[in-house]
Amino acid sequence: MPLLHIEHPEDTILTGDLSVLDAFTTENNYSVKIDGSPAIVWGINPDNGKFFVGTKSVFNKRIPKINYTVADIERNHPQFEVQSILIRCLHHLPHTDKIYQGDFIGYGGYRDYKPNAISYTLEDVTQGAIVIAPHTVYAGSDLKTMTPYPLREKLAYQGVDFIQPDAWVSDFGAEKNISQLIGFARQMATLVDFATEKEAKQLKIDLNSYIRDGDEVVAEEFANYQLVRLWLLVKSIKEQFMLRMRDNFNADCFLGNEYVNGEGYVMHSQYGHYKLVDRAEFSRYNFNLTR
Repeated sequence: MPLLHIEHPEDTILTGDLSVLDAFTTENNYSVKIDGSPAIVWGINPDNGKFFVGTKSVFNKRIPKINYTVADIERNHPQFEVQSILIRCLHHLPHTDKIYQGDFIGYGGYRDYKPNAISYTLEDVTQGAIVIAPHTVYAGSDLKTMTPYPLREKLAYQGVDFIQPDAWVSDFGAEKNISQLIGFARQMATLVDFATEKEAKQLKIDLNSYIRDGDEVVAEEFANYQLVRLWLLVKSIKEQFMLRMRDNFNADCFLGNEYVNGEGYVMHSQYGHYKLVDRAEFSRYNFNLTR
């Protein structure tokens, strides 16, 4: 199965799942969230032993778009830009027994890239034919049922620039304050009437409309204000946690014309996968970019 959509920590609690509170207090793996496009999946298909490339559509349940040849790419992906990217990937990505997923950053030979919303100026000019930010490896014997795991190994292959910065939590930070906030969140949760899946879906839409318009989320403006209060508290826990995040990504990042530290991070643990992003900055920009 493909890597599922990774949620913001605060959104995951709307139906009563408080796993993210455990995630904030356990050992995690972290990765830098790099804003590339499209997602590229590649490797050896265990069903037939053939090397393939594709987008996340290789995992389509009804008609998977798996590309072994240039002809496959041209048939499955009529959009010229996607065709060009996948053909270059087919010719240059390593033929490995493992199946990987990463974000396409661009073609090699440059320092400046804008694969999606964020612009990157790398420390050095890339040397390969393509630039990829890999983040996931799949395990299993059937492409349709494979399990995704965060990629921890460093990939290296001639002709490809793999961008894989390290991320970690600084030892210097407000651990005590975060622990107190998590305790308060658990207490508050006992008083909350959590949403059904349908209600949570609508509530996310309503909350995102506030973010898109740049408005402050005021709990009392919602019918289930206790739940939104908890949402705001978990959001503040995330923001406190992000103050301790560090990385070694050697690039200058820009959102529009403004310098930013980067999009954020992804936190992986036994409790789930969560994206740590400043929604007021990045989510609002993305919402309005697609208007």
